[in-house]
Amino acid sequence: MKVIIAGGGTGGHLFPGLALADCISQRYPEAKILFVGTQKGLEAKIIPKTKYELKFISIQGFIGKSAGQKIKTLISLLRSMNESKSIINSFSPDVIFGVGGYASFPVVLTASFRRIPTIILEQNTVPGLANKILGRFVSAIAITYPETMDYFPKQKVYLTGTPIRKEILQADTEKAKRLFSLEDGKITILVFGGSLGARKINKAMTEALPYLLSIKDRIQIIHQTGEHDYNWVSTEYRNFQFKATILPFIYEMAEAYSVADLVISRAGASTLAEITAIGKASILIPYPYAAYNHQEINARRLLSRGACELILDRDLSGQSLAKKIIEVLNNPDIIKDMQRASIAFGKPKAGEKIVEIAESLMRRKDVSV
Repeated sequence: MKVIIAGGGTGGHLFPGLALADCISQRYPEAKILFVGTQKGLEAKIIPKTKYELKFISIQGFIGKSAGQKIKTLISLLRSMNESKSIINSFSPDVIFGVGGYASFPVVLTASFRRIPTIILEQNTVPGLANKILGRFVSAIAITYPETMDYFPKQKVYLTGTPIRKEILQADTEKAKRLFSLEDGKITILVFGGSLGARKINKAMTEALPYLLSIKDRIQIIHQTGEHDYNWVSTEYRNFQFKATILPFIYEMAEAYSVADLVISRAGASTLAEITAIGKASILIPYPYAAYNHQEINARRLLSRGACELILDRDLSGQSLAKKIIEVLNNPDIIKDMQRASIAFGKPKAGEKIVEIAESLMRRKDVSV
């Protein structure tokens, strides 16, 4: 079995793709899996650390660009279509998955013209432009939320959830305690703003520290800052003498999740898929400039079920964040209720369902041939 997984750019697209690759490998140990992305995307850092192969195409982003940049993007699209054709010809995949991000578009579109079975994953309630277009051409569409069905041809749509990495479900908490230098008996707060960090969250969390002094001895913090903010965030924690492990990037996110009593993060689709699959309580701060405001829409779905607390980015400050943290931690029932609602929301078997859809498409192709 040969599989191409196209897309990436950010962790929100890449990590579901990795989760899907692991599901395929578990089911088909001899499968050959090729990732296709860009040199500027997170995949360029992450995939080389895995067992999977990675090839690059030249595509650039389109949304939010100037007129001149959009012309360059269209030129890069034509080049990427040719690059995608070359990759597909040399690899001869049985099925191609698009996991989101602009790198998925030329690969999936080229494959659909070649009558290769194609599946796109749409993790958000409102799909992005690329997936809206691809929905007309692909063989199947795997969605996370029922409302997303309205944007696609219904006969192609499957409600599966977003794939999550197996290690998220199987993390070793004892290993996590050693990795992050944690103490037993303290409440662990995990803070991150996505794979690249989030300046607004970093600033609010450090400004919250003086307001959290009353509970300082009860808590310990794991904080992913992103490369650019690491030094000054670390300094702020040291200044207030909080027990905290500060990292520019957390490669062992499964272990970090496993020991977290409370997660503070943006509301990207893959993050929500992961925290709900393992039933974590969270304070979500949606990124306000996400396409179609999908992060706030995602977060409000969890909020409506009692699975999270919500602070809008415009309302975020050190004081508002500290107030919410203290409110949650001083009422154990709030955390327990969020945990129950969160795990009820999760779909830990999403990857397996999507692989089964792919198997069905490949069988149909064999029959039609």
